[in-house]
Amino acid sequence: MQFHTILDQVFPEYKGVFGDLFSKVSLYTLLAFPTPKEVEDRSLCEIATEIHHFCKRRSESWSMKKAEELKSAARNNPYKQTLYYSHLISLRMYIEMLLQYQKHLSKLEEEIDAMAQEFEAYHIIRSIPGIGGKIAATIISEIGEIDRFNNPKKLVAFAGIDPSVHESGKFKASINRITKRGSSRLRQVLYIHLYNVA
Repeated sequence: MQFHTILDQVFPEYKGVFGDLFSKVSLYTLLAFPTPKEVEDRSLCEIATEIHHFCKRRSESWSMKKAEELKSAARNNPYKQTLYYSHLISLRMYIEMLLQYQKHLSKLEEEIDAMAQEFEAYHIIRSIPGIGGKIAATIISEIGEIDRFNNPKKLVAFAGIDPSVHESGKFKASINRITKRGSSRLRQVLYIHLYNVA
């Protein structure tokens, strides 16, 4: 929220340049060109070269397109100059913090994946089409010891994906929603998997 607040005061039009504002290429580009003036002072080719340097897996034409969008954002930005130098210091600080957090999370994910691979269940779950390392690790951490579920229905109920029953006397509902009891994280990763497969 603080990052958004500072960016709104320095370069609000920047938010529309990259699809993901918090992607590495976006944060590094903003670190290199934090104000509309710095964008306007550099040529299109210079900006495109910088963007391509931050994201080499994308094509040079993509980098040029983003450079053009950045130039357009700078032209349309309501603030041509930052009123307070402290805004620029704060913006740089938040960008560096975000990049550091991303680096830390990436390292943490690698460690979690390495630990999860020690479980036999991890490789069984990974054999299911569409399930990657992160989802497999989450399923294992949420379920724990599979032996504690002596019946498949109990595991389904733990995930909260069992249908709720609505009936009264002779009435029985024909459409039943899931109960959503149990582990919300397990239910979320199962939903993500089904959505990706579909």
